[in-house]
Amino acid sequence: MKHYLFILFYLFCNAFIYAFQGSIWVYIFCFMAFSAVIVWGSFDIELGYFINSITHKRTKVKEIALTFDDGPTEFTPKFLDLLKEHQIKASFFCIGKQIEKYPETFQRIISEGHIIGNHTLSHSKSTGFLSESKMIREIEKCDEVIARIGNIKTSLYRPPFGVTNPNIAKALKKTNKTSIGWNVRSLDTIIDDEKKIYKRITNGVTNGSIVLLHDTSEKTYRVLIDLLVFLENKKYSTFTVDSIINSRKND
Repeated sequence: MKHYLFILFYLFCNAFIYAFQGSIWVYIFCFMAFSAVIVWGSFDIELGYFINSITHKRTKVKEIALTFDDGPTEFTPKFLDLLKEHQIKASFFCIGKQIEKYPETFQRIISEGHIIGNHTLSHSKSTGFLSESKMIREIEKCDEVIARIGNIKTSLYRPPFGVTNPNIAKALKKTNKTSIGWNVRSLDTIIDDEKKIYKRITNGVTNGSIVLLHDTSEKTYRVLIDLLVFLENKKYSTFTVDSIINSRKND
């Protein structure tokens, strides 16, 4: 996708500059357009502009993956109770500092068969501006917490805020991580109306969808209750994101 965008941008700029005979305003416009493409590519994980993230599963089967970010939190046990009741395994992308805050809950996530992913040590708001070395530290320190408290290792990583850039791409390569994205973003940390969150998810899911949720609020827990009923009624099964990687290895 990123090569496709670069080619389109290159052709567009050359045609534009030729048509207007190299005006300084044309160069400024092209620079601004290029900057917009870079910003768009940094924040839209489905584009794969800087990192080829896994955003869905190619399948004809009615199945989706439920993924939860930013935990564990005080609300996570209720999510686990609900998933256990419905016999569903999910994927949890955990923050290192949250693991240290709720170690027993983290261990329960593992013991109940859910998949763990690295979501950095601190989920810094300045993630997109960190150097390569600082990103590596964020990932490796989270790995250390996961190993110390959960006695496991993970190759899975989810970018905080879905942000990607060259420094993050280099950090993932050096830490041997696979980036896991999504193609259904609930926006449950932004939208207050539970019905709107539910509608956004149910309108977006299709075969192989990876759904982004957060186990950080009572609001999302209530949405999940209705979502699981929806999935059962529509005959959707669920998968965990590691199964995509495993199936590729077996191809």
